[in-house]
Amino acid sequence: MTGNNGKRRADLANDIRRQAGSEATKRLLRTLPAFRLEKDVPKQLRDLLDRLDRAEAKTAGGIGSRTPR
Repeated sequence: MTGNNGKRRADLANDIRRQAGSEATKRLLRTLPAFRLEKDVPKQLRDLLDRLDRAEAKTAGGIGSRTPR
């Protein structure tokens, strides 16, 4: 029974990974307000977000970034 449970968990994890990375999911997330930067963000906050982007890009080897403003 434990072996079967482990396979089911692995299959579920693979399905979630596949769906999370699908183009349809990415399109949906881009339309949600929580994933977009508002146009009227103060310059100081924009500057901090840009610094964060640069730091993340450095640690991730330049992979991924927020949507350009």
